[in-house]
Amino acid sequence: MESTVMYNLVLLAARPPEWTHERFITWWRGDHAELTRRLPGLRSWRHTEIDAALEPRSEGWDGISVLGFDSPEDLEKALASPEWADAVAQVGDMKGRRIAVMGHEAEMFTA
Repeated sequence: MESTVMYNLVLLAARPPEWTHERFITWWRGDHAELTRRLPGLRSWRHTEIDAALEPRSEGWDGISVLGFDSPEDLEKALASPEWADAVAQVGDMKGRRIAVMGHEAEMFTA
């Protein structure tokens, strides 16, 4: 049975061209995480370090973050917050790539 759990912001990111994968992950889970953890209304945060692509068209990404909120309104408040502005300012003009999408999570299976 499917149930809605969270409203998520999902970020798929690739490092700046001059950075190594290791440097990017260390920054993302370190300095950048310190700012991200402060987002108002943040209920959960999962980060996956990508170490392999299933197929060639999926190559070139370094990590995925899934930030969980109780509702779209809570995410909107976080995106309008000074804490979000600080995190965006820290990224600055890094020249990495990202895909950012939002939506309702549904737990499909748990063992």
